[in-house]
Order: sequence, then C-alpha cells, then structure tokens
Amino acid sequence: MSKVQRTFIRYSNCFKEKVVQEVSGGSSISEVCRRYGIKNMSVVSKWIRQFGREELLNTVIRVKMRSEDDRIKQLEAENRRLKIALADATLAKEVLETLIEVVDEHYQTDVKKNFGHVLSPDVQQQGSKK
Repeated sequence: MSKVQRTFIRYSNCFKEKVVQEVSGGSSISEVCRRYGIKNMSVVSKWIRQFGREELLNTVIRVKMRSEDDRIKQLEAENRRLKIALADATLAKEVLETLIEVVDEHYQTDVKKNFGHVLSPDVQQQGSKK
C-alpha cells in the first residue's frame, strides 16, 4: 500500500493579517478565499477570531413578532401545566397499584385477576354485617 502524500500550506502571520484586513475593508470571506486560493473559508474565519476581529464574522439576528413571543409563553405555560398533570396522574397510578397490593395481601387473593368474580366468603360476611 502506498500512502497518499498530503500537502500542507502554512500561511505566514503577515499574510493572515493582510487577508483579515481585506475582509475588514469590505470584501466577503468567500471573495478573499477565491482571490488568494484558500480552499476552506473556515480557515479565514479562524484567522479573524485569532486576530480579535469577531465582529467581521456573520452574526444571526432573530427578529420576533410580539404575537410569536406571546405564543411561545403560552406554549411554555401549557407545557408546565401538562407536566404537572402527568406527575399527578403517575402518582395516582402508583397509589392505586400500592392499594391493590395491600388488598391482595390482606384478602390473600389477586384482585386484578379476580376482578368481577364472586366475592370471597369473608367479604360477603363483612358486607352482611353492615
């Protein structure tokens, strides 16, 4: 197997500063890359950060309408409310499952399996006493 030789281009600090200066002069990063044969635009972005000129990099500005902001707040409030409701329902389910286990132990039967069947004699006697 033969190894493919890669060529690494090392740029001098003077060259890097010149490229950053041109970008700060109004040229776009892609334009400067084409002019000097730089293959990767991220290299120039790295130089811009290196020389402390981050204001030259593209920044994202998000413009929101008031109705969008209100809708986001409304959805966040609904999300909180639904999380609380889910927590309550989960807790209620756990309580009912624990109750079924206690009833199973007390009456020595499986309430889930015997649901809807005839009551045990102990339960029928307790019901007639009332």
